[in-house]
Amino acid sequence: MHVDDLASPSILVLAPRLEHNLRAMQSACDAAGMELRPHIKTHKLLPIARRQLELGAKGLTCAKLSEAEAMLPSGVREIFLAHSLVDHRQAARIAALCDQLDELRVAVTSEAHAETLITLAAQVGRPLHAMMAIDSGLDREGVRDVASAQRIAARLARAPQVELAGFYTHEGQFYTKPNDQREAGIVRMLTDLRAIRDAIDPALPLWPGSSMTARAIADGHADGVQAVRPGAYVFGDMALSTSTDVMPFADVALEVLATVVDRPTADLALIDAGSKTFSSDRTAAGVSAVAADGRDLSVVRVNEEHGYLRGADVASLQLGERIRFVPAHVCTVVNLTSHVTLIDSDDYVSASWPVDARGCTQ
Repeated sequence: MHVDDLASPSILVLAPRLEHNLRAMQSACDAAGMELRPHIKTHKLLPIARRQLELGAKGLTCAKLSEAEAMLPSGVREIFLAHSLVDHRQAARIAALCDQLDELRVAVTSEAHAETLITLAAQVGRPLHAMMAIDSGLDREGVRDVASAQRIAARLARAPQVELAGFYTHEGQFYTKPNDQREAGIVRMLTDLRAIRDAIDPALPLWPGSSMTARAIADGHADGVQAVRPGAYVFGDMALSTSTDVMPFADVALEVLATVVDRPTADLALIDAGSKTFSSDRTAAGVSAVAADGRDLSVVRVNEEHGYLRGADVASLQLGERIRFVPAHVCTVVNLTSHVTLIDSDDYVSASWPVDARGCTQ
């Protein structure tokens, strides 16, 4: 089957670019002497998780228990759950994961959360290895100062079933930082992270996690960093390419195939992919997607089943014409579809992969 035979909208994964992205990140980490523990929240696919592990990933990072459970058939032996676990109803599932893995690491995200995690660990009945979150500027979870980190470490030291195993952060704030300030920002971030870690125990690992910074850390700032946890690098999107220049636009490995279904006015076209395909995520300029072939075509508004196309090349579009788009944010696109279609360099279909962890939010 050729891509022209597919129904639209379809989510296309460009196999050669995917393999390039997977190999490039693993090679960068290997050269830096760092572990790669990729976050699967972007791809949610067992075939990609298996390939990451085959290439040398030390383990996987997941957001929710259901994601971790969905990834077990990949053969993964180490998983980090980078989210605040608090619900006693999850104790049996956490215990089951502990029993099926060589190592399950959980997050401790604040002083208040430390108390809840200790209580939960008693119900799990298994030793839990906890990574302490450090807020590096996103203003989400994580300790804000050394004193708070020291109090959490002291509290965990008194808890028989929770061991402090390291530190992590998610530096998502770099998506909105000016490109020319990124390098200096990474240096400051890592300096601050090391200061907190070293005040507790310099021997404990430090695991930052973002596709915005992973290559930069590997290429010149790996000192004192044991692992990185990028997710979106496998596919890329507008956020990583046109918006921030972290990766070339030509390396983006996921595209949305859509069809022009109407031309209400001379400067507006409608496509059959809306918020149920692209999600509501947009760039700072309000763009949900751009044409992958370089034409001046942008999805500037979405309803559930319609995308609104604007741009200089709208005037040349014909009803029924099919266009491939690069989305603003890839993670939500994958989670909205039931399967992705793998295509080769000649645009022939080589596989259809179900999204194994689709909707895994619990």
